Amino acid sequence: MPLISMKEMLEDARKRSYAACYCESWNLESLQGTVEAAEAERSPIIVGFNGGFLLRSGQRTLEQLGYYASLRAALARATVPVTFLLNESDSIEQIEQAIDFGFDAVMPENEDLPKDEYLRMVKHVVAKAHAKGVTVEAQVGHLADASGGTEAEPTDPEAARAFVQATNIDALGVAVGNVHILTSGKRSLDLSALEKIQAAVEIPLVLHGGTGIPLELAPQCIQLGVAKVNFGTGLKQAYLAAIRENLAHYKEPMSPHPFLGMGGEHDILIAGLQAVKNEVAKLLRAFRSAGKA
Repeated sequence: MPLISMKEMLEDARKRSYAACYCESWNLESLQGTVEAAEAERSPIIVGFNGGFLLRSGQRTLEQLGYYASLRAALARATVPVTFLLNESDSIEQIEQAIDFGFDAVMPENEDLPKDEYLRMVKHVVAKAHAKGVTVEAQVGHLADASGGTEAEPTDPEAARAFVQATNIDALGVAVGNVHILTSGKRSLDLSALEKIQAAVEIPLVLHGGTGIPLELAPQCIQLGVAKVNFGTGLKQAYLAAIRENLAHYKEPMSPHPFLGMGGEHDILIAGLQAVKNEVAKLLRAFRSAGKA
C-alpha cells in the first residue's frame, strides 16, 4: 500500500472518529515493531524520527538523515496506510532535507525560538512543503518537560486562531496539561481548554506527550478535535526493559550471535521489537484506529 499524506490521514481520522498514533522510532527495530503492530491491528499509523534528537548537541557521531529517510522504501510495502514524519526540528536546513528526501510530513519545533522567529520559520516551511505535497504540523504553546527544563505555556485559543490563519499549517500541536518525557504516572488534561481551542481553529489538533495521557481520556480527546497523538517515552522504556531482561542471559565466552542479529528467542533486538509492537498495539486500540485500515 502506498504511503499517504499526513493531512489525508488526519482528515480520515476526524471523519471516522479516531486519532492516528505517531509512534516515534529511533532505530530499525522500533520502526519495524511499530509497523507490524499497525498491520496486526489493521490500523493507519504515523511513523518517523525526532529531528531534534538527531541534531542534539554532544553527539559522538554525526547523524545522517538520509539513512533514516531510506527506510521509506520499506514503509511503502506496508499493508496499512502509513505516513512518514520528521518530528520536532528547529532546523530549517534539516526540515528542507527531510522534504527533499521524501518525508510525508514535518513539524517545526517552537521550544527554543522566539514567537516571531517561529512564525517566520513556519511560513517558510509551509511554502516549501506544500509545493511538494508535504503536510506541516506546528505548535502554539509549550508542554512542560518532566525531565526538567521547559515550563508549561498553555495554548491560548485566540493565539492559535491567529497562528493558523497566518501560516496555513495543516495540524496544530497544543498544550493542555500534556507533558513531555513523563516516565512514571499519568497527567490529566484540561478538556475545557481543549474544547475552546477546537472552537477557535478548524484544523486537526495534536497532543504531544502521549505517554503521560490517561488512555481512558482517548474518546473525549477525539470528540474534542484531536486527530493525532504522539508517543515516544513509553515505547523506549518498554524497549529498554526487554533488552535488559534478555541481555541478562548472555555470559562470556558464549557466542554473541544468538543474542544480536540472528532473530531467535534470545536476540535482544527482537525482544525490543516485540516490546514496541505490544505497546503500540495497545495505543492503537485505545485511540480507536484499530480496524480503520
